[in-house]
Amino acid sequence: MRPASARGPQRIVCLTEEPTEVLYALGEQHRIVGISGFTVRPAIARREKPKVSAFTSAKIDEILRLEPDFVIGFSDIQAEIASALIRQGVEVWISNHRSVDGVLDYIRRLGALVGATDKANAYADELARGLDAIAAQAATLPRRPSVYFEEWDEPMISGIRWVSELVAIAGGDDIFPERAASSLARGRILEDPGEVIRRAPDIILGSWCGKKFRPEKVAARPGWDAIPAVRDGALHEIKSPIILQPGPAALTEGVRAIADIVRAWATR
Repeated sequence: MRPASARGPQRIVCLTEEPTEVLYALGEQHRIVGISGFTVRPAIARREKPKVSAFTSAKIDEILRLEPDFVIGFSDIQAEIASALIRQGVEVWISNHRSVDGVLDYIRRLGALVGATDKANAYADELARGLDAIAAQAATLPRRPSVYFEEWDEPMISGIRWVSELVAIAGGDDIFPERAASSLARGRILEDPGEVIRRAPDIILGSWCGKKFRPEKVAARPGWDAIPAVRDGALHEIKSPIILQPGPAALTEGVRAIADIVRAWATR
């Protein structure tokens, strides 16, 4: 019988940031042998681990040379990478969580897979308590703003489900909740910018997936000067590494950043 420390996969490649962040948080980083080149959290991972993938592509030969016994990826966008590795006999887990509850469940499942069930459950519980505390604070605000979250500008793409849920936890109301349910970006493309004008958000949050949000560019869109958020200068950037990946960062730094903006608006 193997010792407890040897349970679960021992050579893990993480194709996205969230499994890396979770495994470091659980103290299981010694299992990681390769990470995504887009990883920024935790910062030490970039110094310690070889970078073997982007998001839609990967260095398959380099991954195979690492002799992984488990590869973790995310969503259908990484299906081709997963398929190439599976054909080489590598075990691959592609998660597809898109909600706040899904992130918490993902942490629990990943912990169980590496033999760290108790630590993962405790960590997920801690994150959930943090969200509850933010929601409780938001409930005391005198008013709730309507919020437009923009994930990309050309074409305009509104926020995905976990972002919409975090806006609500932080005390705001997503103006496109029906679009947030679409797991794919193409289902959240806004063909008509006038939709935003008509829904008149009080706050506009931008997180342009790796490039700097430019509020002046947004404010200059035709007709957008009539939007309360533009009129009042309530356009803010949420850094993409802390909100656009369904992992711990979004449930901590990401939601807190949104909550700070909402609180400042609601109490001015």
